[in-house]
Formats: sequence, C-alpha cells, structure tokens
Amino acid sequence: AHEVYRLVCDETHALVKEQYALLNDEILPLLASEGIRFLKRGDWSPAQREWISAFFFREVMPVITPIGLDPSHPFPRVLNKSLNFAVELEGRDAFGRSSDAAIVQAPRVLPRVIQLPRELGDSEYCFVFLSSILHEFVHELFAGMKVLGCYQFRVTRNSNLFVDEEAVKNLRTKIQGELPQRHFGDAVRLEVANNCSEAMTEFLLGHFNLTERDLYRVAGPVNLVRLMQVPDWVMRDNLKFKPFKPGTPKALQKSSNLFEAIRGGDILLHHPYQSFNPIIELLEQSATDPQVVAIKMTVYRTGTDSVLMQSLLRAAQNGKEVTVVVELMARFDEEANIGWATKLEEVGAHVIYGVVGYKVH
Repeated sequence: AHEVYRLVCDETHALVKEQYALLNDEILPLLASEGIRFLKRGDWSPAQREWISAFFFREVMPVITPIGLDPSHPFPRVLNKSLNFAVELEGRDAFGRSSDAAIVQAPRVLPRVIQLPRELGDSEYCFVFLSSILHEFVHELFAGMKVLGCYQFRVTRNSNLFVDEEAVKNLRTKIQGELPQRHFGDAVRLEVANNCSEAMTEFLLGHFNLTERDLYRVAGPVNLVRLMQVPDWVMRDNLKFKPFKPGTPKALQKSSNLFEAIRGGDILLHHPYQSFNPIIELLEQSATDPQVVAIKMTVYRTGTDSVLMQSLLRAAQNGKEVTVVVELMARFDEEANIGWATKLEEVGAHVIYGVVGYKVH
C-alpha cells in the first residue's frame, strides 16, 4: 500500500505541475491577448489600486478575523479545501501581545475572483484574485506589527464517512451523525504558494501531521476550480464551446404523451447524448395519471433542487404507491438524499435505505 501511495503521489505532483504550467504559460497569456487579463499586484494602476483598496475595507475586512497563534490562541480548525493565509509577523499587537504567526481564514462568502469596473482597465475584462488583495492589504489587519510574509494555503482532508453498514442498525441516523465532521477529517494534502518560506511550510506540515510527499507548491491560486465562474462573466461567444443540446428520439417527438409513445414500441435513451427530459416527463405524467397505481424507483444522486423528487412527492400525495430505494452512501450527496427521503416518508412513500449493489443515477 505504501508503494502504491508513493506512485500515486508522484503522478499527482506531475499533474499539478503541468496544470499550473498550462495556466501560467498558455491560458493566461492567450486570454490576455483577447483582452481578458488577471492583474498581479505589480500591474495595478493608481486608479485600480484605489478601487481595490476601497473594496478591501468595504467587503473583505469586516468579515475576516485574523487569529494570532500564541498559548491562548491555538491553531484554528481549518475546513476541508478552504482558502487560508499563514502570516509571519514581528512585534507586538495593540494589546501588547507578541506573536510571530497568525492565520487568516477567507470566508466562503467572499468571491475568489473579483471583476474590476470596465472603465478602470486597459483591457475589456480585468480580474483580480482575492488572494492578491489580501496579500496587498494584510498589514491592515495587524496594527503595530510588521508583516514579514503572507502565504495562501489549502488543506485537503479525508472526507470518507466511516460507517459500517453491516454493523449499524440505523444507517440514516449514523450517517447524519457523521456528516458534521466530514470537513474536519484527517489532512491528506497541503497546498501552499510557491513563495511560502521553509519555516512556515515546515510549521504547517507539522501541524497537519503531513510529510514532504503530501506538500504541493503551486504557482497561482490554490483552488483553480474558482476560475470556472469567469466564462460566465465574459461575453465572448467566439472563445467558448457551443452549448451541447441533447437530442430526443423521433418516437418521442411525435407525441407529448409518454405512455402512448411507449405503447408504440421500445424506446432507448442514450444519456447524456440524449435528453433526460423524457424521464422527467414520464414521472410527472405518472404522478397525475389515474391509471398509474404504483411507482418504484432507485435513486442514487439527487441534489437539493430535484424535479424528479418533486414528482415522486406529488405522486405519493396523489395516492400512488411510491417505493424508493435511496442510496445513503452517495458520496457528498448523503445530506441531500436523507433530506428527500425524509420528505418522501412524510407524504406516505415507502423508503428503503441502504447501500445499493448497483449504482443507479
């Protein structure tokens, strides 16, 4: 197992290195050539700096609480994959306390990418990372102290739910009890900015009980997934893939009544290339059709806003015999599944909990 883990670490380090090389050497320069720029602190104009400063004092500073590390203030609990900053300090704070380090946690309510007003930029679209803003103004959080360094970091934790479904009598109750601790599982990976000092890196590794193999130094934001929102802000269709529109079988194009279409012959739906709407339509029609007496279904992943589950609720409310097998161990969807299962039970549906042998989406 240790050998396999070493090989996995080697592979993931290479993948992460390639990921940031693509971002910095290809994607960002190509975006800049198209008038879409991500400004570094050294590139800010006086007008941009003034706007960003006002943004920091108005939107950022009121919602963050720096925590100086000393005997009376231990290391705070760091959420799984949350954005945090380790700050190296010198001197004494306003209360006369001496601390050589502090942790600043970025609340999830703060945007990780901020778009500047168009009139302030020399390009059509200008963006600034929240990490750049905090780096620039972090000294404002530590009055009377000197900031020696500020480094972003992120911890990935083991998010498995440790539940033995064979030994637990009430699987739902057990999982509900495990969910609050999911974000505080054992650390398995530490990502830090590539300029993070050796002393701070060693300190963080030691605190999270990790080794050098678990360390990833990155040349950019520690969470690149946050960049996924940027295409929605950029109105440049020529730079985007055309939205994929799933098709509908000809047999279903002829009739709006799903039962009539099915009587005409078997219909095969090939997802995701063909639309899932016929499944939703079938359930919606079944919920109100007086000839439908029972609906039986296996549910794996639902989400918090599910049209499918709403149809099942409506069917049960209309007196149909609704039986649903709910997969409680659907990774990261356990809470949503439990919520829907509870609602189904409240309207009289028969819900079977368990770990299903075959995953059905």
